[in-house]
Amino acid sequence: MVPQSAAMTRPPARSQPEAPAAVELQLATRAAALPRGSDLAGWAAAAGAGAGRTVTIRLVGWREGARLNRHYRGKDGATNVLAFRAAAPMAGAELGDLVICLPLVLREASEQGKAPRAHLAHLVVHGILHLLGHDHDKPATARRMEDREVRILRRLGFRDPYRPAPATASRTRRRA
Repeated sequence: MVPQSAAMTRPPARSQPEAPAAVELQLATRAAALPRGSDLAGWAAAAGAGAGRTVTIRLVGWREGARLNRHYRGKDGATNVLAFRAAAPMAGAELGDLVICLPLVLREASEQGKAPRAHLAHLVVHGILHLLGHDHDKPATARRMEDREVRILRRLGFRDPYRPAPATASRTRRRA
C-alpha cells in the first residue's frame, strides 16, 4: 500500500490535447491513488501518440517490474519505465506498450521532491518518445530528447523534470 502522502493529487485543470491516443490501461499493482486513464491518454497524445494510435500502459509492482527488467534488459531490480514498440507500427494502429513500475515511480518522486503525478506524466511522455523512435544513448540525442520532454511537459502544465525542485536544489540532476 502506498502512503497517502504519495497520492496522485491533481493540480488545477489544464488544457489537454484535443485528440488523445487510445490508451489501454492495465493495472497489475495496488496503490492508494491511481492516475485517470484520461490523464494518461492526454499525456501520451501530447508526446505524439495521436488520435487513432493505441498504446497499452501497464502499471506494475516491484516483482513484475524487476522480472521484466531482468528479462528484457538483463538488469537486476525494477526500472521506472520500459517501452516496447509494436512490431510494425502503422498510422491508426498499435504504437506499442509502456510498462511503468508504479511503486518505484512514487518512491523516485518522493526522493526527488517531485509531485507523483508530475513524475508519472514525465515517464509517460518519456516512454512515448521511445515508442516513436527517440533515444538518449548519446549526449546529443539525450539533449534533444530531454528538450522535447521539457517542452511537452511545460505545455501540459508541469515544470522541468530535470531541474531540481526548489527544496532539493542541492541534489544532482537525475535522469528518468
